[in-house]
Amino acid sequence: MIDAFQAILLGALQGITEWLPISSEGQSMLVMMGWLGISPNDAFSYSILLHLGTMSAVLIRFRHEFIKALKNMGSQMTRIITISTICTGITGIPLYYLFREGFQGGIQATFLIGALLILTGLLLRLKGSGARSIQDMNSLDMVILGLAQGFSILPGVSRSGTTLTVLLMRNLKQDDSLAISFMISVPAVIGALVLDHSLAEMPPASVALAILSSFALGYLTMDLLIAYAKKVNFSGFCITMGLVTLLLASIF
Repeated sequence: MIDAFQAILLGALQGITEWLPISSEGQSMLVMMGWLGISPNDAFSYSILLHLGTMSAVLIRFRHEFIKALKNMGSQMTRIITISTICTGITGIPLYYLFREGFQGGIQATFLIGALLILTGLLLRLKGSGARSIQDMNSLDMVILGLAQGFSILPGVSRSGTTLTVLLMRNLKQDDSLAISFMISVPAVIGALVLDHSLAEMPPASVALAILSSFALGYLTMDLLIAYAKKVNFSGFCITMGLVTLLLASIF
């Protein structure tokens, strides 16, 4: 069982790592399984729950963009969110159940996270940039983006790293890519929470503290860490973390 102090720390970890392309879900699960002795399935559920705090931070930070999209349901951003969300479900839902059923052992889950962190690191080495704007995105861009985002349900695959890489490889501007990545994260998180539906089974006090901590740290560090992430390539970090994770899993 996660106590109050641990809940606050896990929320803080989520609030900080969510804005970096290093898989906040993977980092949280490694801490919960390795240090707190939590089973992979419970750690998986808790790591999904932690996103509720950072999702709330995104909603507040981009509230004007969301309101604008809701007021104009025929807008380009609304199309991007709708199509990418549907496609996220196409890949994300089967992978969610695959992890649930196929990686119940701690060693198996740890090996998977390590391998996927290495994959994320290699993905981050891909370069891309362009002059295309949000208005230039076509349906194919949105489908590819959504399908790619679905893979981030797997711990170790960075959602932000994956979506940003895809958008940049499709020659989108960096600033537009960041905005799109955060906008499409909200329905993806809501979908994951609905799919997991384990919130009712968790201690209310622990849940509240974790979400509040995740929201507070996430909101306070968002702009700073996003600016930092633009300047630093986290490929080496992810590959190193993945190799260390695989090594520790093979030893223990």
